[in-house]
Amino acid sequence: MGLLNSRKSGRLVFPLACIAAAAMLAISEASYWQSVDKLRDMGASSEVRSTIQVLAQGILGAETSQRGYLLTGRAEYREPYDRALVQIEDAFRTLDRYYVLDPEPRAVLAKLHALAETRLSELALTIRLMEQGRSGARAETVLSGIGKEQMDALRALSSELHAHETRNVARRQNDIYRTLLVSRVGIAVLSLIGLLALFMYLRLTAALETQQQEQRRLLHAERDRLEVEVAQRTSQLTELAHHLQTAREDERHRLARNLHDDLGSLLTSAKLDAARIRSRLAGAAADTLELHSHLVGTLNRSIALGRRIIEDLRPSALGSLGLVATLEILTREFAEQTGVQVHNTLQPVPLRPAAELIVYRLVQEAITNITKYAHAAQVWVSLSERDGRVLVSVRDDGVGFDTRARLTSAYGLVGMRFRVEAEGGTLQLRSTPGSGTMVEASLPASAPAPP
Repeated sequence: MGLLNSRKSGRLVFPLACIAAAAMLAISEASYWQSVDKLRDMGASSEVRSTIQVLAQGILGAETSQRGYLLTGRAEYREPYDRALVQIEDAFRTLDRYYVLDPEPRAVLAKLHALAETRLSELALTIRLMEQGRSGARAETVLSGIGKEQMDALRALSSELHAHETRNVARRQNDIYRTLLVSRVGIAVLSLIGLLALFMYLRLTAALETQQQEQRRLLHAERDRLEVEVAQRTSQLTELAHHLQTAREDERHRLARNLHDDLGSLLTSAKLDAARIRSRLAGAAADTLELHSHLVGTLNRSIALGRRIIEDLRPSALGSLGLVATLEILTREFAEQTGVQVHNTLQPVPLRPAAELIVYRLVQEAITNITKYAHAAQVWVSLSERDGRVLVSVRDDGVGFDTRARLTSAYGLVGMRFRVEAEGGTLQLRSTPGSGTMVEASLPASAPAPP
């Protein structure tokens, strides 16, 4: 129940943090773009103030150059006058574009236009009079105070426009301060909300971690219990497999003994009877002799079949000739029956009789599987001792298979694995599609028998 409540609270923390982050981003972006707009407007206002100053200086420069030209008549005094006219025209063009949507300064600019045109017209008129040779008019213009009132009015209008832009700059600065203040307060509030969400998240994380640790502890305890139970079941299965294999070998031994004693004696007796009958058939018909020969051949084949069955059930060579000779016989018969080339590397090893039988059955099962599935051309069988362990392996160059795939026909090897493990050994199966298969077992070597 506590874990469920923690998860429900956790689902609220994340949306809260997302909302706080989105709001903080929105406030930051809005403040940024408002500040950018205000700074851009302030930059434009600064440029306009500079233009107003340039306009006022241009008018003053035009008047000064005009007076110098009138007094001296020299052409170099005329050049600043012409440049001032271009400067004044550019300034008015810039101011007209800037104040096209602002009615209050546009009215002031219109008055400034009219006064400037009037004053510049008067300056141009005096220059024309001088150039026409009317020097008296020139002297009167220079010595008179004509235009002083107009220049004062021009300076006043320019100052008014300049003051208007100064107020705009101050207002925009205040807007920027307000925007930054709002952004500062908003970010502070959202930061507190984010800290609260983080605190809640950390509390939930700590609670979840505690609950997860408890669950891990319970899972570990359950896993340990299951591992013990699996180990017990595995041990029981190993013992059962060993018991079944032992019972199977005992039954094979009993059947082999019965076949040897009962069936063998019957077939041998029948063969002796056939031999005695043969001595009494002298001068008999040819077909009778042929039937007798066929009967003797059948008895011989039956005796050989009985011996093969007995050897399959219980290899007598294992007790009389030893493990190495028995494996050589097994592999030689396998090579003769299948045409597969077998390479033996067999060394005498110290093993108990039960372990020798396990090794024999392992090799027998491996070559049986090779006959059925491997399609191999060569087989390598090895038997050796190393570091107190007896190693036996059967390797082929057949088609191989994927050991990770589930095999439905590997019960012989599965039973052999349990039997090897019951003897204290290990069994490994290595195979790759197209690269053959190797079955390898390792069994503990037995102590040498006392002299």
